[in-house]
Amino acid sequence: MAATAVLAQDKNPVTTVAREMLPRQQKNLVAAVEEMPADKFDFHPTEKQMTFGHLVLHIAESNNYLCSKIADLTEVKAAVQLKESDGKDKLVAALKASFDFCSTALAKVDDSKLGDEVELFGGRKGTRAFALIALTNDWADHYSSAAMYLRLNGLLPPTAQPKK
Repeated sequence: MAATAVLAQDKNPVTTVAREMLPRQQKNLVAAVEEMPADKFDFHPTEKQMTFGHLVLHIAESNNYLCSKIADLTEVKAAVQLKESDGKDKLVAALKASFDFCSTALAKVDDSKLGDEVELFGGRKGTRAFALIALTNDWADHYSSAAMYLRLNGLLPPTAQPKK
């Protein structure tokens, strides 16, 4: 009840919830990526599915792109373009940096700007709200994909592991 009362008084309930979701999603996604052995980053369940390394790169790029749109910030670009084959250390670092960027970006956002139109993937137009919802949906989708890749390699995803 106390959390509900606090949110009811919050002038920015949507962006507040997204900021509250970020640490848990970051923890689980980073832990899932760290769980996968480096020699399995080229694993893909079928020929048509992306490799695990590609998934990690996609998550980092998606975070950077969507958080830049949500907060009206310049998108973070690596000095050297990363590739899915760059190895676990570089890809984990890029993933962590993308979540740090999102944390900084989301701290600058309030609900009053969620109706603003922004350019999205492929030049389509949408609102900042669309980008914010896409971001939180992506975190869930990407975690479920990472969890599947881990399970196919005999590993438990972080949320399925026994409490330590």
